[in-house]
Order: sequence, then structure tokens, then C-alpha cells
Amino acid sequence: MKHPYRIREIAAQAGLSEATVDRVLNDRPGVRESTIREVRQAIADLDRQRTQVRLAGRTFMIDVVVQAPPRFSASIRAALEAELPGLRPATFRARFHLLDGPSVADVVTVLDRVARSRSEGVILKAPDVPEIVAAARRVPTPLVTLVTDLPASRRITYVGLDNRAAGATAAYLIHRWLGAGDGDVLVVRGRSSYRGEDERAAGFRAEMPSFRRLFSVVDPEDSPETVAAGIREVLAGAPSIRAIYSMYAGAGGNRTVVSAFRDHPYDVFVAHDLDEENTALLRQRKLSAVLHHDLRTDLRRACHAIMQANGVLPGPIRVNPSAVQVITPHNAPPVEF
Repeated sequence: MKHPYRIREIAAQAGLSEATVDRVLNDRPGVRESTIREVRQAIADLDRQRTQVRLAGRTFMIDVVVQAPPRFSASIRAALEAELPGLRPATFRARFHLLDGPSVADVVTVLDRVARSRSEGVILKAPDVPEIVAAARRVPTPLVTLVTDLPASRRITYVGLDNRAAGATAAYLIHRWLGAGDGDVLVVRGRSSYRGEDERAAGFRAEMPSFRRLFSVVDPEDSPETVAAGIREVLAGAPSIRAIYSMYAGAGGNRTVVSAFRDHPYDVFVAHDLDEENTALLRQRKLSAVLHHDLRTDLRRACHAIMQANGVLPGPIRVNPSAVQVITPHNAPPVEF
């Protein structure tokens, strides 16, 4: 019976004496079959628990690089910090690099600094542009993309929402709620360099019937004033708009969108991410639904992938995007998180 354990370890796991375990391991006579099974079970249990032994006392220093409005960056920080205790017996230490401006150069600078540091993993949310992809490829440690993917970056996995399915879900809900009658749709999105938004847009267009016209407002610089002015301009020329799909709540959040529609009633408003603001808007019936994914689950998967890449957790690293959760006013959590 081959095994890598000391007799003392097996005896403690099985609740038997060391002498009994020694007789079983050396195929000596006079041992009951049930006792042999107990020893085999103890060895199997120790095999499964070797991962915990390898993790005990191991500290992983990771860097979290996020380019996003402060509201979303804060959600990522809070979600990861809430998950860290559950990763024990391993210990994770996180350095946060939270960038709220649109500068590609700032992201590249941070990634190059991280590449020179002692880090055992990087979690990255950034636009899919050549300069950032090149900088991500220079990072020597395992890199996980979060929420929006950079498939050319040699990342070990992507964690986050299935964005194409989310866009299709938004189109399905909006079309069903509007019914067969008239009603066009305004799409609000951020900078077009985020692959996640491109995938949401593709899924949305594929599912939305062609007779509904789609109008768009882009938030190029996370400016609520720009978004509000753009919405008012579109509404002035398209009074047929009865629904809103907000792919990405920029600096002004969805309250900016609601405010811009103050003099133009709408029937449906579908948004993303169940933050405190969107929860309040849901309960006020300003939003019809929020397409949600659990950031804590995403970040837990990211940390597990980093441990797998470092050889301390077994199993292959897979890309397994989060399923879309549809939150309405009826299943929204309390506003006070």
C-alpha cells in the first residue's frame, strides 16, 4: 500500500494504534478486513487534505489593477477584502492600484511597475487596447482578467460576467416588457475600448428585433455632464424612445440617466451591477431590472486560479464566466449593505 505519510500520521487520521497501522501496511496476518479499510480510508483522507497542508503558512502577494470609476473600484476592493478570510489556510495580501482616469499610459505604467515587483499574481480590469495588452504580456506572474477580458494578454483565465449573454438578456427583457407595440431603445455605454461592453453590445443587437431602432450615447471620459447632454440631444430628435439599456454606469451613475429622462417618460430601464445606487433605484422603480454577477465569487475564482498557477491547488485552470442574475424590485437586497 504505497503512500507518502508517516505511520504516526496515518494512525492519528484512522484513530488506530501505530502498531496496527504497521501490520496493515506490511500485510502482516491477524488484521480484520474492516481495519484494513479504515487504514485505506485514512490514507485517502490524507491525500485529499495535502492541499491544505501545502497552503498552511503560505502567503500570496497579489496586485489588483483596476481602471474604473471610483464607485466600481470600491466595489472590487470591498468584494476581495470580504473574500480574503475564506481563502485560509493560505494568506493573501493585496496591493490595490485603482485608476479612475481614462489614461492608457497610466495603466501601462502601473503594469510595468508591478512586473518589476515581487508579486505572485495580478488581477486586471482594463481596456483591451494594444498598449495595455503588451504591458500585460510583460508581467511575468500569473495574470487574471476581471469583468472585461484581454484574451491576447496570455492571461491564465478570465473571471466575470458572460457579457454576450448579459447583453442578449437585456434585449430579451426590454423587448418583452415593451411588447409588440412601438418603442425604441437608448443604449448608454462607456469608452468603446472595453471588450466586455463590445460583447454586451453584440449580444444585445443579436437578440433585439430589427424593427426597434437603437440610439446610443457614449460616455467617453466618465463625465456625467457629457452623458446628460448627450441623452437630452438624442431625446429631442427621437421621442419614440421608451426603453433604456445602460451597459456601464460611468462617473454620474444611472441617476444621471434617470435625471436626463425627467421630462421624457420611459417604460423599461435595464442596467448592470447591483451597487448601492442601483439597489436604491430599483426600490424606487426607476430601474426595471439590474443584470448582476457576484464580484465576490469572481474574485474568489481569481485567487484560486492564481494558487493553481503557483502549483499549490490541484486541477486545470478553466475559463468559466459567471451566469447572469436578473434582479428586480421584488428580489433586490436592502439598500443598506
